[in-house]
Amino acid sequence: MSRDSRLRLLRADLHVHSHHSGFNATLPIFRSRDCYSSPEEVYRAARARGMDLVTITDHDSIDGCLELLERHPDARDIVMGEEIECVVPDTGTRLHLGALGLTEADHREVQPLRANVFEAAGFLRSRGAALILHHPFHFFRGEVAVRKYIEPLLPLVHGVEVRNATMHAAHNDLAAAVTRAWTTNRLGETGGSDAHVLRHVATAFTEAPGNTREEFLDSLKRGESRAGGCHGTSARLAYEIYGVVLNYWSALLGMRPSGLTRRERANAIGCSLVSLPFQFIPLVVTLVQKRRERSRIARFHREL
Repeated sequence: MSRDSRLRLLRADLHVHSHHSGFNATLPIFRSRDCYSSPEEVYRAARARGMDLVTITDHDSIDGCLELLERHPDARDIVMGEEIECVVPDTGTRLHLGALGLTEADHREVQPLRANVFEAAGFLRSRGAALILHHPFHFFRGEVAVRKYIEPLLPLVHGVEVRNATMHAAHNDLAAAVTRAWTTNRLGETGGSDAHVLRHVATAFTEAPGNTREEFLDSLKRGESRAGGCHGTSARLAYEIYGVVLNYWSALLGMRPSGLTRRERANAIGCSLVSLPFQFIPLVVTLVQKRRERSRIARFHREL
């Protein structure tokens, strides 16, 4: 796997969130964060579970990594990361790019480019960042033929996430099949928990050769990474959803940072109390969505 037998395999969860991932857009009336884990909690959980390196890939934000680096200014095990939502311009399909090894300036300058994934990826590669295509079929609904969708994206990245611990095994298997069939440029296989609750941090991970974070990132960019860990299941998904719900209530009651004003907290508490009889709706909706996703993935498999 490595060109240098002296390099060991370093392990990192390359897709994990903190409370800097912002607020959930699905039900904005509740003003719920996407995640309530602090960067320090994520860091400690990842290290305790065997990760040699730690990154936080918040949605369009590097604040989680910056907070970690402020607390651990001399740390050599923290990798600057971000999950950047971009758009495929011809179809309007959203997708998520994991960017690793970027700088604060890179983060600022890529934001205006997010409406065109080709421009955003080209800029980040020119700046030396390692790019990963996260859960490649999560947002894709068959707007075009699956081959026409995926083939232009693969030259943009250094690796594809083939083990996402919230995605069904069929989704991950299709991502792996596409990655292994691609011969134009060498692509690594990566894994990440996509954890929004602390219990799931490091349940999927990436291994790549290196003795330092810089060597690890260089291996990623050469396509020398491999993935390990869990696939997603309905039980794991339910735990994620209701783990966030419980953390949301803890935040409303003042036991965790909520990011809300006193008036917003009062409104959110009122809305939540009124909606208590319907608290299982998010799980039902998500399970239905997952069932449809499995059907789409099966169709994409047949197309390819």
